[in-house]
Amino acid sequence: MVDRIFQHPAKTGSPRRYPATPKTTASTKARPERAILVGVETRGKPRLWSLEDSLEELGQLARTAGAQVVGTLTQRLERPTNSYMGKGKLEEVLVMRDDLQADVVIFDDELSPKQQRNLEETLKVKVIDRTALILDVFARRAQTHEGRLQVELAQHEYLLPRLVGQWAHLERLGGGIGTRGPGETQLETDRRIIRNKIQRLKRELEEVRQHRALYRERRKRLGTPIVALVGYTNAGKSTLLNALSDADVVAEDKLFSTLDPVTRKVELPEKGSFLLTDTVGFIQKLPPTVVAAFRATLEELAEADGILHVIDITHQNAEGQVQVVNRLLAELHLEDKPRVLALNKIDLLPGDHQEEGYGEELKSGWGEGYPVLISAAKGWGLDHLLTAIGEMLEHLREPQRDLGFWINPQDPRKERP
Repeated sequence: MVDRIFQHPAKTGSPRRYPATPKTTASTKARPERAILVGVETRGKPRLWSLEDSLEELGQLARTAGAQVVGTLTQRLERPTNSYMGKGKLEEVLVMRDDLQADVVIFDDELSPKQQRNLEETLKVKVIDRTALILDVFARRAQTHEGRLQVELAQHEYLLPRLVGQWAHLERLGGGIGTRGPGETQLETDRRIIRNKIQRLKRELEEVRQHRALYRERRKRLGTPIVALVGYTNAGKSTLLNALSDADVVAEDKLFSTLDPVTRKVELPEKGSFLLTDTVGFIQKLPPTVVAAFRATLEELAEADGILHVIDITHQNAEGQVQVVNRLLAELHLEDKPRVLALNKIDLLPGDHQEEGYGEELKSGWGEGYPVLISAAKGWGLDHLLTAIGEMLEHLREPQRDLGFWINPQDPRKERP
């Protein structure tokens, strides 16, 4: 997780000093920002992920955004403070900042505007939270006009309540006469500008949403079924889309390598075809502002006939990733959509995948959906996957039949049609 191996030890007395980073020769190439990652676990608060796993993912996000992770620090508290963490731990961050020559401190939760202001005043370096980091990665990945509009809307809605800190140095004019100084005036002006920008972006996105609705209506009239491709970021959705349809979308071993929705036609083995729509990848602690801003994209899920959920079964926290996706689908009221689970990356698992009965035990315990073992990168199991999707779509054409199997095949009361 740390690019220059470093893990902060548990505090045992006064803060420990760390060896200074060796100086290097000057270069005209701008060096990446050096980042310290900070995570706090609140006792009694339910978590899908361990603090360590969450920080590991935060490090991946930071590297995707171009930063170099030089250190990490964690704390367990009864509840977050006005500075997110305790005073003693903040002193340790200050020591790490100096000894590791850090430019930015990244926190693994969304900070309140007050917490962010307090941290910036104390640490005297750039402070960003998980939400801002995700939005930065999204901004780098958005290629289409729609994608950029959605990211920009989420960024402005995130920024609006944090504007006060930008003008705090001009607002300390005391009470009484003369308190409406230049700081407050500028703050009100900036708020008005951002609110107007938010309204304009919402109007533009509403036009995009209506445009997408027309396309969906046209596809419905053609009678071609639609399957939505969902999954945790970096689970292999884009690779699978390319393997099934020759879509030629970017597929990299990075978080959010693709952001904009793509729809391609896929032929079924027996007869017929369906449209496969790839959407934005999910991630834990996905900010509500992002979910709201990506309404036009996420509506593609609501209009789909079924869901193809891609799971990286080699990930150390695969079950947690599945829970995150299922929770977000439930928040979008899509928990009752029939689905097929593509248990991906079996080529990275030990054993002979062609051996009879291979991986049967891997198929159990994934919850909602009918599981199929595949490797999108190697093309393994894709025929079985398409057969399962075809059976699901065939079942959907007969409304009187129970769809329970395709929602929860582990339920012993449900039999495969």
